[in-house]
Amino acid sequence: MWSSEQLDLDAYLGHLGLDTDRKPTLETLRALQRAHVLNLRWDTLDSFLYGEVRTDVASVQDKLLRRGRGGYCYEHVALFAAVLEKLGFRFTAVSGRVQIGADSTTPRPLTHAMLIVEADGARWMADVGYGASPLEPIELVDGARSDAGPWPYLLHWQDITHGSPGWAVHELEKTTGALDRTTGEPGPTEGPEGWAVRQVFTETPQYPIDYAVGNHFVATHHRSPFVIRPFVQRIRTDRYDALDATAWTTERPGADPVKETVRPQDVPELLAEVFGIRTEAEERELLVARLAELERPEV
Repeated sequence: MWSSEQLDLDAYLGHLGLDTDRKPTLETLRALQRAHVLNLRWDTLDSFLYGEVRTDVASVQDKLLRRGRGGYCYEHVALFAAVLEKLGFRFTAVSGRVQIGADSTTPRPLTHAMLIVEADGARWMADVGYGASPLEPIELVDGARSDAGPWPYLLHWQDITHGSPGWAVHELEKTTGALDRTTGEPGPTEGPEGWAVRQVFTETPQYPIDYAVGNHFVATHHRSPFVIRPFVQRIRTDRYDALDATAWTTERPGADPVKETVRPQDVPELLAEVFGIRTEAEERELLVARLAELERPEV
């Protein structure tokens, strides 16, 4: 179903620097998620520049592995699902709502792709496409917690949209409070004290065709934030970097965010040096021109 016949598994594992056991175990899943999140890049350049994002496995592995570009959740999950299918894992694809900056009475669209993976007699949420993703799968039980990355995450079963129950992923509020990564604005938390709900989801199965519909909206709709401006993220073990158009933010645990405005002509170099994203000459020229247009005042 997930087109694993198109996958070059050796190239994928080689890119991640993994020489891991290829059995469908929790140990393998943990190694895969950590290496995927830390080594594959995340960006929305295609939706911003071209209004089109391809999610077939052949296109995604060419883009993320060979070309050194990044992608967003639908691309990352398409690739990761093909890897898990190839290795013999049992899993269910699901869709979530990114809720930071909103509350349960104003649900966001179902435009975040994730997987629920069976391993070692339990089920695990594997979220590799958020950008600031957990560095390990989180067991799908109420109260599960992950401390593998620079910031912890909690998973709770609770009311998520208009009183309907489901799963909520909570992130620890940063020193500046919870910010919506698509608007940059603070929003309601609806979580335990000191925590904010960043995404919610149910266990309704999703299929490649469902992801195609969600991807079409995110990549092409005039109200999609990823069409309006470019957004780039990179998570490391000790920091998080985000580029929202020309606004660059670096966050470290226990420290205030460092913010800087970058000139459009300097963005391609920043992408390469900080975010590890390679762009081709024609693409760099188009990106700089489009960023300059965003900075021009409307007449």
